[in-house]
Amino acid sequence: MSFEFNLSDIVRDIKPSGIRRFFDLVGEMDGAISLGIGEPDFVTPWHIRDAGIRSLEKGQTYYTANSGLKNLRNEICNYFERRFNLSYNENEVLVTVGGSEAIDLCIRALVSEGDEVLIPEPCFVCYDPCVRLAHGIPVPIVTEEKDDFILTPEKLKEKITPKTKLLILPFPNNPTGAIMDKEQIEAIADVLKDTNIAVLSDEIYGELTYGKKHFSIANVPEMKDRTIIVGGFSKAYAMTGWRLGFAVGNNSVISAMTKVHQFAIMSAPTTSQYAAIEALKNGDADIEEMASQYDLRRRYLIDRLNKMGLKCFEAKGAFYVFPSIKITGLKSEDFCKQLLEKKKVAVIPGTAFGESGEGHIRISYAYSIETITKALDKIEEFLKELGVNFK
Repeated sequence: MSFEFNLSDIVRDIKPSGIRRFFDLVGEMDGAISLGIGEPDFVTPWHIRDAGIRSLEKGQTYYTANSGLKNLRNEICNYFERRFNLSYNENEVLVTVGGSEAIDLCIRALVSEGDEVLIPEPCFVCYDPCVRLAHGIPVPIVTEEKDDFILTPEKLKEKITPKTKLLILPFPNNPTGAIMDKEQIEAIADVLKDTNIAVLSDEIYGELTYGKKHFSIANVPEMKDRTIIVGGFSKAYAMTGWRLGFAVGNNSVISAMTKVHQFAIMSAPTTSQYAAIEALKNGDADIEEMASQYDLRRRYLIDRLNKMGLKCFEAKGAFYVFPSIKITGLKSEDFCKQLLEKKKVAVIPGTAFGESGEGHIRISYAYSIETITKALDKIEEFLKELGVNFK
């Protein structure tokens, strides 16, 4: 008997992550340089690690409440008030296993079979599969470089139908690094105000913006009650391995998400939760220091790519750039494969983030300047061998 026939049709048809595929290839190649993974090269700040260690020394190794430690949920509320001028109470907060679980829970709590979910692309790889697993219908909205990869109200209006249930708003954006300012967000809110469409605002990179402070759609008064914000500790505090995220928003939706969470997960890691309390209380300076380093890397990377002839939109958020490789005549997948094979440098094809990413690659600058410089030197060699002319 072949167990292939017992697999879920949805699961069988979902494509594996294009990011992880290149990550696995790098792991098998000696001396390879990766600019492919969105993982900070900073070690979690010591005072945060110490808080986790002290929780273990105290024997705090039990399950927490399904929704997370009360003290942590209160600190998340304090954080939103302090950093983003948004008011929540502890019953509007759910602590999750990373931001990805929060995304999945929100979609499962809101989406029924046949509901349409609007997804601006290029975008993070998990949205489409999570919608499909909830038996919803993902509806991509292609964003374009000429619009700075933002979601425009015109494009949003075109895709809304009577079946539209949810808009995913992924800004600051992975992979493009695009951000949306107050006026742009308000224009989107204006389109939504007379509908019943909910918003999943993925703000995991909300602390990593350069030049403009992040503005949440929940800051628009009429949007707060219909918006679930997803965030976490991995990017802002360099806590990727701690696997801790959160969702905040309407209590009815958070309660529904918690119901799914309690059966699927039970509770987020206890040690990580104690470390996160310390991060929120005393980690503002850590955020500023790391963001300053990312900004330095961002400006260097964009400048060098443009000088090579790889036209690069000025990303102003997250820690990614999304240069065009159309000048090479190669498809995104072929460019990345050849670069890895010939120069041992890993970047991610734009098509990993939706078909609209064709002609681009994603490069992460969550790496040291030294690593970025070595990789760029090799990319420059690769382009010369392809016959690309640049100054």
